[in-house]
Amino acid sequence: MSGHADFLWGASTSCFQIEGAAKEDGRGPSIWDTLCAKKDGIANGDTGDVACDHYHRYKEDIALMKGMGLSAYRFSIAWPRLLPKGKGALNEQGLDFYDRLIDGLLEANIEPWVCLYHWDLPQALQDLGGWRNRDAAGWFADYAALCARRYGDRVKHWATFNEFSVFTLFAYALGWGAPNISDRQAHLQAMHIVNLAHGAGVDALRALVPGARIGAVHSVQPCQPQDKAPENIEAAALFDEVWNKAFPDAQLLGHYPERIARQIEPYVQAGDMARINRPLDWFGLNYYAPMFAKADAGGMQWDIGWGAAPDEMPLSDIGWPMSPEAFQDALHELTRRYRLPIYVTENGYGVASGEEPDEKGEVQDQGRVAYLQSHIQAMLKARRNGADVQGYFLWSLLDNFEWGAGYGTRFGIVHVDFKTLKRIPKASAKWYAGFIRSFRSSPPGS
Repeated sequence: MSGHADFLWGASTSCFQIEGAAKEDGRGPSIWDTLCAKKDGIANGDTGDVACDHYHRYKEDIALMKGMGLSAYRFSIAWPRLLPKGKGALNEQGLDFYDRLIDGLLEANIEPWVCLYHWDLPQALQDLGGWRNRDAAGWFADYAALCARRYGDRVKHWATFNEFSVFTLFAYALGWGAPNISDRQAHLQAMHIVNLAHGAGVDALRALVPGARIGAVHSVQPCQPQDKAPENIEAAALFDEVWNKAFPDAQLLGHYPERIARQIEPYVQAGDMARINRPLDWFGLNYYAPMFAKADAGGMQWDIGWGAAPDEMPLSDIGWPMSPEAFQDALHELTRRYRLPIYVTENGYGVASGEEPDEKGEVQDQGRVAYLQSHIQAMLKARRNGADVQGYFLWSLLDNFEWGAGYGTRFGIVHVDFKTLKRIPKASAKWYAGFIRSFRSSPPGS
């Protein structure tokens, strides 16, 4: 286990949620632009057209990170900014933007961690079937190779996808996210093809980036039944496979978990599991809250539904259960199951309202401070007790476009006024900066 000095402290964002400039400099539309354009597609009619305007304000955002003492920044690249049609003709202006961002980060001594896909499939590829077309694995490999050739001289840490289970479930089973499909067979098909794309992307990066450290980012939220009813115990076991295990098991253990395996079999061809099961260097964990499941006929296309958390478990402002203990347990379980160094790639606290500057111009987000404090302490305790945790990226650097909730939910440690785009570091940003300073100056093992 590495010492104090090697532990990585960072923050995460994603391109569609912060960049804006949706119709500038040759960028093509993504599936989320399409959803934003639909009536009632997003809460309040919000869109990602401007978002945080990071595309034009990235230097200011790098300065904020540097001021906090962050040593790494995880961001995603917009596939439709580099390849407006998803394949074929390159967009040099889009490629240039990430050159400027990466160079600016390195100049500030902030290590760039690139995620290739954070949910924003080019609409042109969706028109060809998207993640239900087996050709998508090749499209993704070509896109990964383009990024590797362009940025691999400066970027050594790469993730293929962000939260495989969430975007496939929401997009293909629940109809909550782009492209808004609710069909179990479509969900199973997309799950397998996204896994194939991951494997193809890993191979492309490995071939083209000397010394690359390659991982994938998984949402793992420990899943328990809401009570001891047999049908709810079974629902929780199935939900755990659909949400937590379908992707990392296939990628790292070479097989699907048992309940999924039987159902996904029609889409698996000879040699597929070997294509998916490629060697990785690290495991990216996005953890927010434990989940509670119940049986629900027709629910999520899987006959499962969200159950109630125990009465004694506190809830966040947006109603998510809060359990640092579940986080700690997950870190130990993932270390045991997958035997890879873990980087916590997202962890954070959402607020639905009320985080506005006070009369002094400050944002007092004490709920977020308490959440971060308790979860970071739980992570460090797990690390002291043998969990192989090497770094922590909080979600999120900036208040941003929070998918279907639009701008109504805030996760940032930096407040963004979406009218003026002014940034104000919140109390949580100041707390995080202070915590990082004290951690680095404390003796190893403490």
